[in-house]
Amino acid sequence: LNPYLTRKNQIKKSSSQKSSVFFVSPNAATRPKSNYEQDLGSREHSLSSEAPEKTMEGPTVVQGTAVASPYDHRTKQESASQNETRDPTGPGVGAKQETRCRDPIFAFLLYGNVAAIVALVFIYGTDAFYTSVDENQQTQDGYDYSGYIYSVLVLGLFAIIFSGLSLPLMMCIPELLIKMSLFFMLGLSAAMMVMSFVTGNIIGGIIGVIFFLIFLCYAKAVWSRIPFASVNLLTACTAIRKNFCVIFVAYFFIALALGWSLLWAVALSGVSNKVIVESDTLNAGNQVNWGYLFLLFLSYFFTHQVIQNTTHCVVAGTVGTWWFSPGDSGCGAVMGSLVRSLTTSFGSICFGSLLVAIIQATRALANAARDNENQILVCIAQCILSCLESLLEYFNKWAFVYVGLYGYSYLEAGKNVITLFKNRGWEAIIADDLIGNVFFFLSLCVGLICAAIGYALGAGQDQWFVNAPLNSDIEYAVSVLGFIVGLVLTSILMSTIASAVNTVIVCFAEGPAEFEANHPELSAKMRETWLAFYPNCGC
Repeated sequence: LNPYLTRKNQIKKSSSQKSSVFFVSPNAATRPKSNYEQDLGSREHSLSSEAPEKTMEGPTVVQGTAVASPYDHRTKQESASQNETRDPTGPGVGAKQETRCRDPIFAFLLYGNVAAIVALVFIYGTDAFYTSVDENQQTQDGYDYSGYIYSVLVLGLFAIIFSGLSLPLMMCIPELLIKMSLFFMLGLSAAMMVMSFVTGNIIGGIIGVIFFLIFLCYAKAVWSRIPFASVNLLTACTAIRKNFCVIFVAYFFIALALGWSLLWAVALSGVSNKVIVESDTLNAGNQVNWGYLFLLFLSYFFTHQVIQNTTHCVVAGTVGTWWFSPGDSGCGAVMGSLVRSLTTSFGSICFGSLLVAIIQATRALANAARDNENQILVCIAQCILSCLESLLEYFNKWAFVYVGLYGYSYLEAGKNVITLFKNRGWEAIIADDLIGNVFFFLSLCVGLICAAIGYALGAGQDQWFVNAPLNSDIEYAVSVLGFIVGLVLTSILMSTIASAVNTVIVCFAEGPAEFEANHPELSAKMRETWLAFYPNCGC
């Protein structure tokens, strides 16, 4: 038996019925059969006579959220030899953590970073800001932008409505949406290939054929996994619907990110006038101070990564509450997860965010240096940095699920995630990106709908755009604006559901017994589709 398999004994039934024991471990060699395995023709295993009776206890509370499994995570031999609790530092199994601040030094680094940008705005940025405003007022030639503002408000309302309707749509037909999005991506690849040949770009067309064939093979390979991915999507949407306040938290952090971008831009404009560009008296040109530029890029990406990953941790903690203690779901669970993410777990969030921000700042610096000499070396460096950034962001996506669920430090969370998926054979499941196609497909659809509404606004509300710029092509301008607003606002909701999907995958490996006890219908669908693809996993 896998030393880290999860077992749940049902409450003792009547003498005429057999008691069942459920296991979740892809590596289990011997296990009792379940009703689902009988339907799928699996081998029979009988351990009911050996399994001791266990009564369900209340869920263990971690940082105010029930997350630790109340069931025995040890093998039969370990349980017989000792009755002490499982090792909380054991690999591959999440455990409750002591409530204290993790990685606090990195939280103080973020506080210092924000304070430095605010100081730069007051010292250098105010003069540059007012100078820019005065120049714009002198060159605007009486333009009136109120029509665009009204359009953004109307289009934003429609985008929120349609993106909200996508949630019940994903719950009703998740499998159909995954198939549609897969065909859409395949058709998009074919269209780009045909367009390259039509425009006479033979090399681009050949490359398009190669990618089309690769995507075709990918679609065939993952087709059998669509049912399991659809149940994951259904479970994540159900968790978000039960804790809908988390959507407002996501919108708040997006607004915070926008405010940070504006603040940083003012600081950059002031510093660039005073510090970054230094006049060279010997030469007539200007020299860029790359050290200051790197620090400014690092400051910008660091804070943005923290905002993004804080949202991810809030969603993970909220979904964890719904998974392990559904009675505590709602706005209270969302606020509790938010408070933990901004206090005890904030240092861990800042730690992982800083690592990605260093790579992003280096990439931005390399991109700014492309106009100089050694462009080939700069291009190679950018490619390597891009790969490192993608790998680290992918790692963070799963590590922050553990930070949000259990309150681990960043390094402990990463270690537990790697060990968990390594021991339980989940590498193939993580590689499935089917649900991401659905999010892109729905965001694109809402964006196109808002573009059509924007075109109608531009054509029907002429009085809004009397003195507006681009007055002759106002329909197309508002249409493009509607597409951007719809795409961005829908992507915010989709990113929240994506975080919930990641949490569901981890929780299904961590606490299948709790899932069976608290959400039996969803658990039955999850185990049935899992067994259909992995019949020997022992679910």
